[in-house]
Amino acid sequence: MTGDTALPDSLPPGTTVWEHCLGTGVAPNPLYYGGFNATLREVLRKPPGRILELGCSAGKLGEFIREKYPDTHHTGIEMNPQAAALARTRLSHVIEARLEDIDFAAEGIAPGSIDTFIAGDVLEHLYDPWRALVRVRPLLAADAQVAVSLPNVRNLMLLGELHNEGTWRYTPAGLLDITHIRFFALRDVFRLLDETGYRVIDVKSNLDQRFMDLYAANRGKPSVTVQVGRVKLENLSESDLLEYCTVQFVALATPKPAAANDPSAA
Repeated sequence: MTGDTALPDSLPPGTTVWEHCLGTGVAPNPLYYGGFNATLREVLRKPPGRILELGCSAGKLGEFIREKYPDTHHTGIEMNPQAAALARTRLSHVIEARLEDIDFAAEGIAPGSIDTFIAGDVLEHLYDPWRALVRVRPLLAADAQVAVSLPNVRNLMLLGELHNEGTWRYTPAGLLDITHIRFFALRDVFRLLDETGYRVIDVKSNLDQRFMDLYAANRGKPSVTVQVGRVKLENLSESDLLEYCTVQFVALATPKPAAANDPSAA
């Protein structure tokens, strides 16, 4: 998760980030399980009927969606036992397993039966997010809505820290969460979805709170110059400025028609 959850002020004395987050294996992180990304609901263009959510965490997003769409049947996939237990109190059904290990037929999920798929703040944690998106595509209706959120590595703060301080500083959560495996800028979001069989309909930007004033002051200008320490970016378009001031992208997509030789359509 990025943008809507504060990091702890400090780690336990004498503990490094990797020891705190990875030293005992995959541990539940309350910074994730206690929050959700509200934009994932707001990006939807039609009421969901049957939702499949990859990485549903503790089910807070599903609870938020149900406030607006109370008749939704929401199935979550969550491999962390503690989070899955919490999610069961909020969602219609929770599958406690890795995506690649799930027998969807045994779980009662038929091909073409899902009208809404959500992957919020999870794909960047996967070794192979491409295969994950291909794996779920046969389950989706032809006109399904697909909501995906990904952190933005082309962020002004990351650029400044890398060039000014010479560091790529991993943290317990946020843009450089130490459990992130894959990194995406805006063009990469489009490429990820296109290469796995989806057509992007819309992309919304969750602004980085640190740069909201900067963006507001320069929005609408034909050309903008921004300086962060020794890093100076000149002649930025408004779209460039928006990307540099974005902490997270939320994309809405729909499945592209499957080609006859597409193995995922079998």
